[in-house]
Amino acid sequence: MIITRRDFGASIGAAAAKPVSRRAQLQTPNIVFILADDLGCGDLGCYKKGSKIDTANIDRLASEGARFTDAHSGSAVCSPTRYGLLTGRYAWRTRLDRGVLRPFDPPLIEAGRLTLPEMLRLQGYYTACIGKWHLGWDWPRMDDHVDFRFAIAGGPVSCGFDYYFGVDVPNYPPYCFIENHRMLGLPSERKTTRDLDGAPGPMLPGWKFDEVLATLTAKAVEHIGLRAQSRQPFFLYFPLTTPHEPIRPSVRFQGKSGIGAWADLMLETDWAVGEVLSALDRHKLTENTLVIFAGDNGHTSYAGLKELLASGHKPCGELRGYKADIYEGGHRVPFIARWPGRIQAGGVSRELICLNDMMRTSAAIVGAELPPNSAEDSYDILPNLLGRPAGRRPQRAVVHHSGNGVFAIRRGPWKLIPEQAAPDKPGMVRPGELYNLDEDVSETRNVIQEQPTLAKELAALLTKYRRDGRSQ
Repeated sequence: MIITRRDFGASIGAAAAKPVSRRAQLQTPNIVFILADDLGCGDLGCYKKGSKIDTANIDRLASEGARFTDAHSGSAVCSPTRYGLLTGRYAWRTRLDRGVLRPFDPPLIEAGRLTLPEMLRLQGYYTACIGKWHLGWDWPRMDDHVDFRFAIAGGPVSCGFDYYFGVDVPNYPPYCFIENHRMLGLPSERKTTRDLDGAPGPMLPGWKFDEVLATLTAKAVEHIGLRAQSRQPFFLYFPLTTPHEPIRPSVRFQGKSGIGAWADLMLETDWAVGEVLSALDRHKLTENTLVIFAGDNGHTSYAGLKELLASGHKPCGELRGYKADIYEGGHRVPFIARWPGRIQAGGVSRELICLNDMMRTSAAIVGAELPPNSAEDSYDILPNLLGRPAGRRPQRAVVHHSGNGVFAIRRGPWKLIPEQAAPDKPGMVRPGELYNLDEDVSETRNVIQEQPTLAKELAALLTKYRRDGRSQ
């Protein structure tokens, strides 16, 4: 069953009638969520001592807020992670059981499904998405070809956002900015080569890959200024296009790192975060704004990995697996939260969390009671953000999912990759693996033969989560 927006509105109305709400207890903050594309924990100075990459702005955010060391994306690749973040539900429960959406695919978020921005909008927020979408659109077609002259349905403004500006995917066509549901120009030319800039396809004349992040950042800063003129709280979802490919830093950052183009792009990514923080300061919004910065998956891009290893910098440090895999390097992500006066500055949390948790956590912040059939894989981590006891609740487990469709489950220090068919290799069965991450975060010692009862218990829990349609 899918909860419709009308059903949710009715439930919110009922909840608002209660004499005391969580919103009354917490001053309603603006919420800014910055999602970096392909960013591992070891790529940031605040996570890796002695890092060769200067990430001063992100490090500042960590010093003024709390840094989580055991945070995970809902998947090791883009589209499913973004689905989980915006719905509180694992994307492998949808048609996308592996991989990502391809160019011109239809929407992944089902019509009528409650989303994070829609929930906040019903609580009085103005909601905006500026950046990379990668969750599909209902592209208008004429004779089996996309007709860019017409409105595009199914995108962010169909999923609860009041405003959208960005690119669908920076290395996928069409290479053109989109505002709300319209292309900003006609992509009448065609990119003909497949390279680090992306796949072949329609492109706006004069399109410049090295100007994408700067344009998105300027739009985000402009948007913060506009919202500062209103008393209405706002939610800004700012999914960056970097440091994912294309590896095209803007002119002012080229050569600045002294390492290479990918590291230059990391400096520009940090700059973009700094521009947002400066805009909040300039408009006196910092004190009542919850800012969260996270990676959408934990693996450094392939181009960046080669460059950094050549420089002697190991981006993911002790975490096994630099690629989109089921191991920690694929889905363990940086997660930093700042809310002055609420979140203790310089805090470090080892709590196991997932990006899916933003749905239920945001509901707790604004005092919304979610319908039972929504946010099926989301947990309220507000107590962890605020440094408060979480109360008595069962020990949670997080399901990991690789880019090629392999499952794992994590509970406490234990991570099980159960025996399962290899999705990309017909007839092959992957043997089971069990690791104690408190003692072996590099996943070098498989102890499944030593802990058969525990392995069976975790495998049964994963089966239950998949069968029941929810883990919360």
